[in-house]
Amino acid sequence: MANIRSSEKDIRKTAKRTAANQSVKSRIRTLRKKVLSAIEKGDAAAANTSLSEFSAATDKASKTKVLHKNTSSRLKSRLALKVGALTKKA
Repeated sequence: MANIRSSEKDIRKTAKRTAANQSVKSRIRTLRKKVLSAIEKGDAAAANTSLSEFSAATDKASKTKVLHKNTSSRLKSRLALKVGALTKKA
């Protein structure tokens, strides 16, 4: 345990930031599952709207450095390919 006041404050700040980052990551995972479930059901319209929502969330997360920008791009790209294939098929 830290003895210095500034170190104690740093610990509190880190805990706060960690909780906020975990919340953002959890939301991204949930949105990703939402897109994948729409793809499984074959609902192209729902998949497109969910993909849009997911893309916005990952962009915001990468802007605030919760996610690396390449990670965000990779996730969006993979889902966009799946949604595109679904749209072509329908």
